[in-house]
Parts: sequence; structure tokens; C-alpha cells
Amino acid sequence: MGQKKCPHCGKWSSWNMNLTDRCEHCGQPLGGKDLENQERREQEQLKNKEDWLFAIKETDSSFVASLKKIGNFFYTIFMAIISFILWLIAALPG
Repeated sequence: MGQKKCPHCGKWSSWNMNLTDRCEHCGQPLGGKDLENQERREQEQLKNKEDWLFAIKETDSSFVASLKKIGNFFYTIFMAIISFILWLIAALPG
């Protein structure tokens, strides 16, 4: 446990190394910009998962869900083959 200066009021508060800890004086989160960046990253990750071509949604029928699972499988195989070829090209000259 340590102390951190509040980015809002400028006073020192006890801090448990958690971005969501609150200032003892003003009640604002001690994370500041780091907390905002973490929340933005989480929102972007959620958006990327929802926008993924083979993302299975609750409204999809069982047929569409199974097609998306097959699509995910073949996409994984394709990426593995491409990764192997790229690794082979990088390893051969050495």
C-alpha cells in the first residue's frame, strides 16, 4: 500500500495500486488518464469482438451459429498456414 497524488485535487491519498481507488479528499478516482485509457481499451476490445465476421450472436439461428463456428475453424487453419510460411521464409536465409 502506498500513496498517490490525486490528479483532481492535488492532495495525497492512500493507494492500493488499483486504478479505481478513490481519493480520500474529493472522491474522484486516482487512476486519472490511465483509468480513461483502460476503459477506452476495454470498449474497443468489446467493439472488435462484436464486429468480428464470425462472432456468434444470441439472435443467430443454430444453422448460422454452426456456419460461423466452421468459419472460425477454417480461419484459424488459414492463419496457421500463413504464419508457418512466413516463419519458413524468415528462417531460411539465416
